[in-house]
Amino acid sequence: MRFVSVRELRSQSARILGELDRSEVVVTSNGAPVAILTPVTAESVDIVLRAQRQARAALAMVELQSGAARSGLDRLTDMEIESEIELARRDRKRTE
Repeated sequence: MRFVSVRELRSQSARILGELDRSEVVVTSNGAPVAILTPVTAESVDIVLRAQRQARAALAMVELQSGAARSGLDRLTDMEIESEIELARRDRKRTE
């Protein structure tokens, strides 16, 4: 995996894209990662996109679970969860 800055990608995009067949490229802005370029073919683009979407969904679930654990929400009983859902539904009906 290689790291390139946005500036480098802008000025040397043809070379960087030409080297994508070797490995992924992490694009950085001010030293922080902002994107990942990954090689695809016409045959693999749908599969790669689906895999990336699944990975993002799994990451979002992990982040939600971690946030719930930090705030103690992972210890709610089923009855407490049902109560919260009912309150949210009532609030939504009032605003509609």
